[in-house]
Amino acid sequence: MSDNTSPQSLLREHYLIDSDTDGIRLQLRHRCRNDMVRKSSSNTVILMHGATFPSESLFDVSINGVSFMDVLATAGFDVWAVDARGYGGSTRPQAMEAAPDTNPPLTTARIAAHDLGSAIEHVLEKNAIERLSLVAMSWGGSVAGIYATQYGEKLEKLALVAPQWLSSRPLRIDSGQPLTAWRLAHLDAFRAAWLAGVPLAKQESVLPPGWFEQWATVTDATDPDAPEPRSIRAPGGAIQDTREHWLADRPLYEPSLITVPVLLVHAEWDQDVRIDMMRDLFSRLDNAAYRRWLEIGGGTHMILMEPERHQAFNAIIDFLSETSLRSAAARDLDDE
Repeated sequence: MSDNTSPQSLLREHYLIDSDTDGIRLQLRHRCRNDMVRKSSSNTVILMHGATFPSESLFDVSINGVSFMDVLATAGFDVWAVDARGYGGSTRPQAMEAAPDTNPPLTTARIAAHDLGSAIEHVLEKNAIERLSLVAMSWGGSVAGIYATQYGEKLEKLALVAPQWLSSRPLRIDSGQPLTAWRLAHLDAFRAAWLAGVPLAKQESVLPPGWFEQWATVTDATDPDAPEPRSIRAPGGAIQDTREHWLADRPLYEPSLITVPVLLVHAEWDQDVRIDMMRDLFSRLDNAAYRRWLEIGGGTHMILMEPERHQAFNAIIDFLSETSLRSAAARDLDDE
């Protein structure tokens, strides 16, 4: 699927649903073709964001005329994306209105897995299906991994884009700072972090003129109450997860318990998830119905927002579209 995909004739909506916690509501973004007739386990997919940026920022910025959600919907999928509590349009816990150092870290991956579960239950009920596919990015891979090991029977397939995993070396997300309830991400400073590791001569091809500003404008609007201009607040739980699990050789989930088909997507200049981390995770997914790993040249941790994103889009669409023995057998049983 190329970036020439037209986002026209797509149903676009977003709304709030209840979480499993009183007073906490979760934003769901929804996209599908207006002419879509049948919604099934094989064509329903939900997206889970990463540690800092919400679902709109990662999956629904119209860069070069089209977003990841647009591409998936145009390809025939019923597409959903959820914001965990404290992110984007979901309820921000009261502690995010206080100084960050006055409360413990908010929204760890285990809490976010509950929010993902609430969103999945909503979509399963709405579409009258038993399973759906899950695509998750970065820290969202931790959330998805937890969910997949506990509720694998509700998943059709699992695609992980640069998922967090064990590291024997420091990670950029945890610089040793105090663990706080939330943190402030300055968008203009993030541009340098985005391009870190990219050869100077290649930086404009990775982040063409105007692309960063399009992304930053949308991202900035996801937190209009941030205390400083051109910034957003992000819960601190992902930092705690990194320090207490991924840097401490204490995985948040056991990959060998995942039995659905799995696709890993990674780019060569990723400074947050190294290739050795991907290799280790891939080797541990040894009970997946089948597994695949795509390594993209000329991209970073933000590959879904870069010119080479078409490689990731095509791989994810192909993976979600193909019929596995497991899904075919399940559908045969459904038809009996």
